[in-house]
Amino acid sequence: MSKKWVYMVLALVALSAFTHCAKRGMPTGGEKDTIPPVFLRANPGNFTTNFKAEEIRIHFNEFIKLQDAQKQVIFSPPLDPKPTLSPLGNPQKYIRIQFNDTLLQPNTTYTVNFGNSIVDHNEENPLPFFKYVFSTGAQLDSLQISGSVRNALERETDAFVAVMLYRLDKQYTDSIPYQKPPTYIAYTKDSTGQFSLENMRAGKYKAVAIKDENSNYLYNPYQDKIDFLSDTISLPTDKTLRFSLFKEKPGFELVKLKQESARKASIGYVGELPDSLEINQIYPTYANAKLPYIKSLDTDTLYYFVPEALKQDSLVIAYRHQQQVDTLHTRVKELYKDSLQFTPLTKPNIGLLDSIGVYANVPKANLDLTKVSLTDQDSAAVAFKSVFKPIKNQWVFGFESAPSSKYNLQLLPGAFTDIYGATNDTLSFNYQTPSLDNLANLQVNVSIDSPYPLLVQVLNDRDEVVRSISQNNAQKAFAFNYLKPGNYYVRLIEDANGNKQWDTGNYLKKQKPEKVHYLPGKVELRANWEVVEQFNIR
Repeated sequence: MSKKWVYMVLALVALSAFTHCAKRGMPTGGEKDTIPPVFLRANPGNFTTNFKAEEIRIHFNEFIKLQDAQKQVIFSPPLDPKPTLSPLGNPQKYIRIQFNDTLLQPNTTYTVNFGNSIVDHNEENPLPFFKYVFSTGAQLDSLQISGSVRNALERETDAFVAVMLYRLDKQYTDSIPYQKPPTYIAYTKDSTGQFSLENMRAGKYKAVAIKDENSNYLYNPYQDKIDFLSDTISLPTDKTLRFSLFKEKPGFELVKLKQESARKASIGYVGELPDSLEINQIYPTYANAKLPYIKSLDTDTLYYFVPEALKQDSLVIAYRHQQQVDTLHTRVKELYKDSLQFTPLTKPNIGLLDSIGVYANVPKANLDLTKVSLTDQDSAAVAFKSVFKPIKNQWVFGFESAPSSKYNLQLLPGAFTDIYGATNDTLSFNYQTPSLDNLANLQVNVSIDSPYPLLVQVLNDRDEVVRSISQNNAQKAFAFNYLKPGNYYVRLIEDANGNKQWDTGNYLKKQKPEKVHYLPGKVELRANWEVVEQFNIR
């Protein structure tokens, strides 16, 4: 081999080795930055007294930005209008607070709590719960109080719940949370529900906690959850505040009338649907002014039916509930007529304790049980009992089912006749039950000192009630049989009025919700398991 070729081979080998070494030695960029921004100084300084500045600048050691400032940054006492904050877009090395037309009260200590809003520009590492404090007077108020917030019914705790203190003075009334911002405010730090109110003045206060959906420092019972402390808070105190949020049940009211078809209108409502409700049609008029209505299968809506197709340009109804009388109206268009339709109340795979049934979209005039049959997989007749629920317009059938069995519910023509004389075609619904080997049993033994009946509920991992058992507190063993495998939670309600459901509270009436307790942790059920849980409540 000539020297020329030898040199070329050696050069290629050297180049390959150099490239390989270069790849192994390429820089990786270093470790990820996990250090939050560092506060350097503020102008005016933090904890300033006799504050008279029109803006505040808070400086940090690196570029920062404010995330979710609308929720995270809290001024206490609240300010109206809210000061202007920056940077909300381009990062800066300082936070700027401009008061503009905001009027600061004399001799008042203000706290600006930034929550987790201050983050560095690159990695968004938060500087948690940094606060800036100043006073328009000669001294800083320094009293504080802390506590926690949970939900009265739900297992999970809401985040960003406002805890508000109102000074008891000549202007205070029980309705003030509806009308004015509080004297002091703080928000829960996270889903643990912990909070701390700081830099407050000595005095007497009323305390409420509100899940403030509109972030306007006011209570809206149609949207917000609330809780209140019955006792007056006297600062200073070493008490720890405990809140259990509840959603009030609004009073019943019809809110919107809308034409749905030639002979049907929908009426939206809020509150709990009463057992009896008088709805009268004002225009157009009919010989029978009281016309039938049924509830929607899955929404807070009533469907209201007239005897013939609407031809006038408008529809006006009046309704009466207790002492409440009101009217609703809507424009009328030319629409189609409804046809009679049925929806099964359960899916084909049913539990061993489930009932079956159908929902009709037009009110019933007549039922004929002789045209209804329930049979098993051997075509043998199965005994059943039926119940018709008028307002829900549901025909429900209860029967004793067997494991690993198939059933067929059949409604022959004429079984159901609606108010217009229409009848059903032949309807056939098939159902199947699981085998015992695919189910589990759960027994909950309760130990509690309570004068009330007990309502124990089993919830799935979506917090939906799967099964409920209500009994007086003399018998404290609750057997939940034939449950599907899965993870469950157990909830106990002290049913003070014995109505077999949880009753919420009312702020203005000073009514607290019924007490709720959760079995700690989740209960795992597997196929063919028998599980016993001891539920001790102190």
